[in-house]
Amino acid sequence: MARAAKKTKKATKKTAVRKTTMKEAMAKKTTADETTKSAAKRTKVAREPRGSPARDAKAAGRAPDTGELRARLARALPEPRCELEHASAWQLLVATILSAQSTDARVNLVTPALFARYPTPAALGAAPQEAVEELVKSTGFFRNKARAIREASREVAERFGGEVPRDMEAAMSLRGVARKTANLVLGTAYGLATGIIVDTHAARVAQRLALTRESEPTKIERDLCALFPRDEWVATGHRLVLHGRYVCTARAPRCAECPLNELCPAREQTPLGSASERARSEALRVATKGASSD
Repeated sequence: MARAAKKTKKATKKTAVRKTTMKEAMAKKTTADETTKSAAKRTKVAREPRGSPARDAKAAGRAPDTGELRARLARALPEPRCELEHASAWQLLVATILSAQSTDARVNLVTPALFARYPTPAALGAAPQEAVEELVKSTGFFRNKARAIREASREVAERFGGEVPRDMEAAMSLRGVARKTANLVLGTAYGLATGIIVDTHAARVAQRLALTRESEPTKIERDLCALFPRDEWVATGHRLVLHGRYVCTARAPRCAECPLNELCPAREQTPLGSASERARSEALRVATKGASSD
């Protein structure tokens, strides 16, 4: 009995030691975790100083000052333009339809031969499906696109006298034309402010800048149109598209080089140089279609 009691006492003592050791280890881990969190917090604050526009906008969940945003965009891109090459509203319509799920650069390689072979809406509308497919094959989804540009061209020739209509409803009645395409053609070719272009680039920029909380293009456009003056709608659409294409990219956005950095709630880096220097850098990058590394 005495020996059993002695063994029990030793076992209890060992258990107590193990519990103490475990408590000490847990305490050390907690302290280490708190230190890590504290360091991370200090790093975040260092990257986004207290009182900075980005930190304030993120905390408040609201967009930055629209006036300053407009001024900075205009400074970086004073004369924004559509990068789809075209000589008429009809050519721009065709190029825009072809650009779906493709790039402007790819479309610009395809359209010269297409328009050389079929120089008018009537000619393209009467072209054989297989011949058009072969010409636009490299843009992807070529069968549907070939059919769409042929039918839209035929409608332009037969219903509208060879001219793309200058009305949103009429433009959207054409095969393959949704609101984004109609906005682009009417705004770029005719200077009509029917809305703001919202493609994937423009949508991404608007969301990161907290200009909208929507994900549907039509709803994003509605929010943007409420923020920008109507006489700036066409230029604003082009600016958002170009900014998203060359600076505010989907992957690895160039936050440090962005002229909107201090205004952006989603910025990931501190800015390099002044806003004016970054605006000049963006202007050069767009002018060279991304070839510049300055």
